[in-house]
Amino acid sequence: MNQDNPNRHGQPMQGLPLALMTAAIAFATFMEVLDLTIVNVSVPTIAGSLGVSPAEGTWAISSYALASAVMQPLTGWIARRFGEVRTFTTSVLLFVFFSALCGLSTSMPMLVFFRLMQGMVSGPMVPLSLTLLFSIYPRDRQGVALGLWAMTVVVAPIFGPVLGGYITDNLHWSWIFLINIPVGLLAGLLTISLMRGRESKTFKVPVDVVGLVLLAAGVGSLQFMLDNGNNMDWFASPLILTLGLTALVCLSFLIVWELTDKHPVVDLRLFKSRNFSAGVIALTVGMFCFFGINVVYPLWLQTTLGYTAEWAGLATAPVGLLAVFLSPLVGRNMHRMELRLLVTMAFAIFAWTSFWFAGFSTQSSFWQLVEPRIVQGAAIAMFFIPLNQIILAGLRPDQIASASGLSNFFRTIASSVSTAVTVTLWQHRGEYHHVVLAEHVSNGNAGAVAYIDRVHALGLHGTPVFGLIDLIVNKDAYTLAVNDVFWLFGWLFILIIPLIWLAKPPFNSAAGPALH
Repeated sequence: MNQDNPNRHGQPMQGLPLALMTAAIAFATFMEVLDLTIVNVSVPTIAGSLGVSPAEGTWAISSYALASAVMQPLTGWIARRFGEVRTFTTSVLLFVFFSALCGLSTSMPMLVFFRLMQGMVSGPMVPLSLTLLFSIYPRDRQGVALGLWAMTVVVAPIFGPVLGGYITDNLHWSWIFLINIPVGLLAGLLTISLMRGRESKTFKVPVDVVGLVLLAAGVGSLQFMLDNGNNMDWFASPLILTLGLTALVCLSFLIVWELTDKHPVVDLRLFKSRNFSAGVIALTVGMFCFFGINVVYPLWLQTTLGYTAEWAGLATAPVGLLAVFLSPLVGRNMHRMELRLLVTMAFAIFAWTSFWFAGFSTQSSFWQLVEPRIVQGAAIAMFFIPLNQIILAGLRPDQIASASGLSNFFRTIASSVSTAVTVTLWQHRGEYHHVVLAEHVSNGNAGAVAYIDRVHALGLHGTPVFGLIDLIVNKDAYTLAVNDVFWLFGWLFILIIPLIWLAKPPFNSAAGPALH
């Protein structure tokens, strides 16, 4: 064992160094999480510029998510081996390097490879950002640190499509990646200078090769299956079926192996903690629903209501307004609150706004669409911050990096599963409603006949009439379908409320990152 600092990072920071280090961590975290979604709205432009189809362009998204998902559970092991500060700094600087290469790519294979590497080096950044924040803040202000961190992690993916759409429309798509260079360099240099001499303990532990291979194969197969399943008709495709079986076998063996190995690459023993288990399950289901809303809502706006990517982003982004203002406030006062009640309130607001979303129609105005998004922002602050404190409560300081990496892994996988399930469900329900509505367009329906007569009076006859009716039916069908999805998420939010009450207080014990 090599012990770099007997006090583990030294004393908390104060004044200007604390403010600068907080900014560095926030910039690095925002940059990494933003890159999960900033490419989404730019895929058609990137694909056209590099001479490939939009379907091939989605590999720029899949490769990043795949590599990041594989690396996140490894955070604890990497940090124990090389040190938390060293690992974080290296990740940030390598992220900048591969971002530059992404921006300079001249072909899709180049871009996909550099995005893969970008995702790989980014894996430890978000989990270790929380660990470093706890190390530099005094115990009585760690709630503020958690609030800032949670705000960054949750809000960044929401602003990604807005920023990506603006850059794509007004600049060259390469600036989506090149803007990371000044931000990442500043964050990396500040971390190097301010965290000098504050390295954590390091341990020369053996490499769990079997666990590493099983993790990479299992998570990689699962992530690729989720990203591409909808476009390949799911298990009707031999490739998707093979990936699903590979993921099932590898992840099953991984669980057994990691629970019996002396030096596991992923510390699954953390699930012995009642609070960690309850918190991670609640976080996973909550993120599944929350991310599903964030996927299907702008998609419906663009494909059904005719919104542009920029306006869909503007309708989506207001969810971050209350989150930005309330997150530090909630973090600062968490020690005065019953965290389980706070999370319950968050799920209740999520459920209420989901049912509110389910009342949308094709005639809903922009402001009617935005109102529930603004209210939903309050739930973000009360959901993510207390839930992360519950997850980490009672854990030893040397377990925080592993716990944060594992919980972030489940958050990432929940987002991927949610994207795949939500889009598929919405399309299937849209097809169902289209068939049901089309059955009512007949001579036996007085309303349909009256509408066709009005169209004829406008001078439209023959095939164009039926084309117009099909467009209207399709628009209504996919609006009813999105309402179904919102109703489902609303009830899921309600159903998971009892789960959080399985967690056992106190949540600010001395063993964990105490907030008192």
